[in-house]
Amino acid sequence: KGYQISQYELPLCGKGSLTIETESGTKTIGITRIHMEEDAGKLLHEHPESRSTEASWVDLNRAGVPLIEIVSEPDLRSPQEAVAYLKKIRNIVRYLEICDGNMEEGSLRCDANISIRPVGQKELGTKAELKNMNSFKNVERAIHYEINRQTEIVEEGGKVMQETRLWHADRNVTEAMRSKEEAHDYRYFPDPDLPPLVASPERIEKIRGSLPELQTAKIERFIADYDLPSTDAAILTQSKELADFFEEASKLYKKNPRKISNWILTELLRELNQEGIEITAAKMTPQQLANLLELIDNETISGKIGKEVFVKIYRTGHDPKKIIKQEGIQQVSDAGALEPMIDKIIEANPDETSKYREGRTQLIGFFVGQVMKETKGKANPKLVNELLKKKLES
Repeated sequence: KGYQISQYELPLCGKGSLTIETESGTKTIGITRIHMEEDAGKLLHEHPESRSTEASWVDLNRAGVPLIEIVSEPDLRSPQEAVAYLKKIRNIVRYLEICDGNMEEGSLRCDANISIRPVGQKELGTKAELKNMNSFKNVERAIHYEINRQTEIVEEGGKVMQETRLWHADRNVTEAMRSKEEAHDYRYFPDPDLPPLVASPERIEKIRGSLPELQTAKIERFIADYDLPSTDAAILTQSKELADFFEEASKLYKKNPRKISNWILTELLRELNQEGIEITAAKMTPQQLANLLELIDNETISGKIGKEVFVKIYRTGHDPKKIIKQEGIQQVSDAGALEPMIDKIIEANPDETSKYREGRTQLIGFFVGQVMKETKGKANPKLVNELLKKKLES
């Protein structure tokens, strides 16, 4: 039809705010309005198959598809704040399950309007709009470059032009795309076939009542209900799916939610990050993690071997008991089996034995290490310590 539909004059909502976390604490960013538009298509600056960057390709498959545009007030003061703001929005739309928030695939996009001003001046300078930023990292780099570019122009006595600029990630620069028009150049006009879209108070309340628990509320609940540190709660709630995994595992392993949290934050997130996947794509289940911790608690396996079993569960999706049986790595907790081995190790190390008995009790670590080496890590460390002390001190 040759034009794009937008709710520019009659947006669905406006004059809101969003609170973000910054290095110096929380900060509230004003929301000018949220309105619906339709997608016009998207530019691909890397060919999806050949990965060529020799040209840009135009994809019109989504032309006419509705999109939400969120316009913020000029309250952001750094590239880092801009990224925090974007991540908070992504987190909300993902919790609401209305968008996957994937910037690389274009389901979440960002245009950044950059303007500077000398310290003490109230009025903002002329703005330039940045486009073509397809990751949080590129948003941060592009804004940083543009701030430096405009600062250099002003300090040299020049004037910043109002224009649209494209970010070139391969060269780390922004380049002018077109001069930015005044508002009248946008040529907004009402579409005679489209009446205003009105959401009744009843419909709004019905939707409000159906909203899920969002991250901020979930963080507070995790701290209160599970006694988690605020930093741990924030990481666990980065995605609704990860938070659900933690809660399900905590229900199955009722002894210690912090223990579940620690295994997720260290072992599970390490594996997910190495693969570059979300928790939804992982083979491991909350039940398997709970079962693994139970096996460590009842000393079927040691904590060290537990970490090795964890990796095998993660990569195969098999039950921990099955893996332990197949690998033959059940912990040795039989004193009768360990005592002859300990006697042999003490006898084979007379110098260390004498030094221990003379008061150098830290050598217990040496003897424990020898036993663990002999049993290939299968011996129960607690029982080994008890038996060694008994025999070395007798």
